[in-house]
Amino acid sequence: MKTAAIYARVSSDQQKENKTIDSQVSALLGFADQHGYVVPKEYIFKDEGYSGAVLVRPGLERVRDLSAEGQIQAVLIYSPDRLSRNYVYQMVLLDEFACCGTTVLFVNSPRAETPEEALLLQLQGMISEYERAMIKERSRRGKRFKAKSGDVSVLSGAPYGYTYIKKTGNSAAYWRINDQEASAVQEIYRLYTEEFLSIGAVAQVLNNRKVPTKKRMSPWERSTVWGILKNPAYMGKACFGKTECAERQRITKPLRAKGGYSNRNGCTKERPRSEWIEIPVPPVIAHETFALAQERLAQNKLHSQRNTVEVTLLQGMLVCSECGYSLYRTSTRTSKRKLYYYRCLGSDNYRFEKGRKCACRPIRQDYLDQVVWDNIVALIKDPALIQREVEQRIEQSKKSNPAMNRKAVLEKQKVKLSQAMDNLLDAYQEGLIPIGQLRKRIPELQKRVNATEKELDDLQVHESVLNNQSQLLAVRSFTDHLHKNIDQLDIIDKRKVLKLLVKEIFIGNDWVNIKHSIPLKKTENRNKGKSYQLCTWRNWTPLRHSFSAFVQLAINLDRCTQPFSN
Repeated sequence: MKTAAIYARVSSDQQKENKTIDSQVSALLGFADQHGYVVPKEYIFKDEGYSGAVLVRPGLERVRDLSAEGQIQAVLIYSPDRLSRNYVYQMVLLDEFACCGTTVLFVNSPRAETPEEALLLQLQGMISEYERAMIKERSRRGKRFKAKSGDVSVLSGAPYGYTYIKKTGNSAAYWRINDQEASAVQEIYRLYTEEFLSIGAVAQVLNNRKVPTKKRMSPWERSTVWGILKNPAYMGKACFGKTECAERQRITKPLRAKGGYSNRNGCTKERPRSEWIEIPVPPVIAHETFALAQERLAQNKLHSQRNTVEVTLLQGMLVCSECGYSLYRTSTRTSKRKLYYYRCLGSDNYRFEKGRKCACRPIRQDYLDQVVWDNIVALIKDPALIQREVEQRIEQSKKSNPAMNRKAVLEKQKVKLSQAMDNLLDAYQEGLIPIGQLRKRIPELQKRVNATEKELDDLQVHESVLNNQSQLLAVRSFTDHLHKNIDQLDIIDKRKVLKLLVKEIFIGNDWVNIKHSIPLKKTENRNKGKSYQLCTWRNWTPLRHSFSAFVQLAINLDRCTQPFSN
């Protein structure tokens, strides 16, 4: 029997709650039994709440990895639209599985063995893509028509300061001003435009006054105050179509906690102001107050100290191991020069209502950048290290491959069947069984031998594909070409190389963990820690013992312990 993997997908939370994905898995398990496939429990993959128009899905990624490693002979899917709603994506995935020798079988679609069946499969893919595009377009046009008609129901609820009143048989849906919340909105605009408080200071004032938020549970955050200051609904013009979905550019702390995957692409970007559709609502503040707030927001954005004037090597890649927040760059001046440091967001006391989240201390930027870059250069300049890692992974894949274990079982079964046929012939020659019984039993054994040989041939194809993939890895030529001019790279090119080899860098109290796939070579250097300016604890070297992909390294750095003004 052949090893197969099951892939199931639903795109909405409603389908997830109705357990429709379980019905897919149940039908696929019955389909596997009927066609003689073995499906291990760990080879059942589900993508719940993922759109069929998105190619990057955690379950689908694992199925593709198993196919590339040669661990499965087939992928069982309920229908082509469960694989993808995009016809191009369907063809890309089917070609990829075919190149790896993996058969893709659909429960409600015929196997494309003839030109007619292949045409039918392609038509189903195009119809699924057309159906999704039509549903999306009709929904978009319907919402735009309602927005142009002044219907606030397309805005999905009311913001802080308003109460959403549902439509009835006699009246349409509308927003009603919430007096208590509206007074808080007016106070926010007054503090920002008249007293010239920062957004963080406004949030702190609201928390000190115990002003309730929309949900009456969480404290006021800067993002909440910023959203109120940016919302034109408070001057009487609620807008539809302000944002649109965009490709995710960075991994946030909540997304990192989920392993880097998100059920929905919550990343949005603002559309041009000319494309917004205004819907009249009761105003809370005057037009002049709102315009003044927008002017000050634009000036603060232009002159903000957070703007990146100088790009750093590790920008956006550092993560605090204690609290999970990212590290940002800050600076301080000495009598001679300006020094830059990486500082954890969770260590800033002013950012959180109950104080800082961790006690992580700032780290000198130039020291940490140099240490990480030296490790990456050492990795690139050692092709033997990469080759050993590739060979080790291929060997591990072969050992853990159930297809290879199945091959050993089939070879033993073939030997037993051959011996059984020889024993029958010997028994007939000695007159122990008649010719009729021999003619009845030999064809059955021959069928089992043919089926075993066919399955062994399929496994041999998978093994040859895996071996060919390993032979195509030209590791030495790649590393030679890359490190030829490695020392002449500027900061932008260095960041590109770093992003290819490093996903995240975790900072601990006395270690650094560079998260990548290939371990670096060990070093036994243990030099005494060196002292630097602005490091008040001169004998404390928290970065002396760094872990880079589980390998201990010597890093002679001090972490700055001088407090920074917030």
